[in-house]
Order: sequence, then structure tokens, then C-alpha cells
Amino acid sequence: MHFTSETSSNGVIERNFTLGEITGVLWSPVSGSVGAPLLLSGHSGGMHKKAPGLVAGALHCVTTYGYTVAAIDTPGHGDRPRNPQDQRSADAIHRARAAGEPIAPIVVDYNRWLAERAVPEWQATIDALQALPEIGAETAIGYGGMTLGVVTGLMLATVESRIAALSIGAVFVDDALIETARKITIPVEYRIPWDDEYIDRHAGLALFDAFGSREKTLHAHSGGYNQVPEYERDNSARFFARHLRRAGATPA
Repeated sequence: MHFTSETSSNGVIERNFTLGEITGVLWSPVSGSVGAPLLLSGHSGGMHKKAPGLVAGALHCVTTYGYTVAAIDTPGHGDRPRNPQDQRSADAIHRARAAGEPIAPIVVDYNRWLAERAVPEWQATIDALQALPEIGAETAIGYGGMTLGVVTGLMLATVESRIAALSIGAVFVDDALIETARKITIPVEYRIPWDDEYIDRHAGLALFDAFGSREKTLHAHSGGYNQVPEYERDNSARFFARHLRRAGATPA
């Protein structure tokens, strides 16, 4: 892992890094993060590691709860170039949306393909982060994401025992994702935008039902696609505080 830049503002240190072809960012408290949980944040499709909503959630977790938060660009996103298949899939989504046609079939296939590429990259990133003295091998790890980030997180959690809890949002659901959810047994918090214009709420409920977790929570809120109420950010941080068992991080 090579840190390419470092800035500090409002109690948060932001460090950009590269790890081979992976481009990422790490946020941590200026006061230090030894022993703090590590949160992995997966961005939505078409976005990147510093998407506004992702950054807002990361900064809240760092400043309010003292967590360390990491995000990486999925292949073909952010600072990473698209290959021809990435470009064809992105163009197909734009054409379908412009024509008023369903985008779900295209997004489902593309997200799974991207997630298959991203999972080993997240595992390599975890290895590198745990090698840092301020994080370490015993750090409790949680994962949060929306849409593409959800698919990646679920696939990652089925092969990566270091992930201890998942907080996820809206996602396009298919039978393969349902089967993946059945393998998940760690605590899950799942948020559904009730008025989503792209994702069928019944599919979201089916996904929640499929999770094999003994402890799972469903949050349904008004609003459309990618409209996450501000208070849900704190709900997610509190969820991680409960399940990652960090001393001193108990919600007020």
C-alpha cells in the first residue's frame, strides 16, 4: 500500500492510497485510531470512492464514533479506466434509461460482474490495512454500501470471515443475490427506500427474508432511488457500534 497524499481537516485525516491497480482512500481521526473498528464503504454503480454521500457517511463515523473508514474504486470507476466491457455496459444502461426501458436486467448482470472483480481487491485491501500499525490484525471490521456496493459486500461477506457486520441499502435483486443472502449469517441492517422508482420493494423484502442472519434489521423509509435520509447515517453508525463492540462507542 502506497499513500499518495495526506490532508487533515476538522479532526479527520484523509489519506489517498494505491495498492497495485487499486485506488483508495482512508479516513481516520486525528486523535488516533488504534483499536477502533474499520469500516469498509462500497460505492454505488457509476460513482466512486469519494462520492458525496459516501464521504458524508465516512466523516460522520470518524468524527462521531472514532472509526477508521476505507473506500476503494471499483474496476472501471473513479480513477480506474474502463475496459471495453465496462463501457458497453454503461452505454447500455444510459440508452435504456433514456428510452424509458427497464435498466434492472442490465444493472444486475453488470453489478455481479463488477463485484466478482472487486471482491479479491477488497480482500487485498483488508490485508494491507491490517498491516498498518494503527489498524492491526485484530481490528473489528464492518462493511456498508448501496446498489453495486451491496452486491460486492454480500459476495465479500460469504468468502471473508473478517467481515463482522453489514449495513446495506437499496439494490437490484435477482435469484443469484437471494442465494448469496442465504449464506450470510453475520448481523445485517438493510434499508429500503419505499418509493424507489427502479427497484421493486417486494424484491427488497424477499432479499431481507433470505438473509440467514439470526440478527437482522429492516429499515423502510420514504423516498426514491438513492434518497437516504440523514438520520439513517447515524442509525448505521450505531448499528456498527453495537455489533463491532468497540469500547466507548456505545450510542448515547
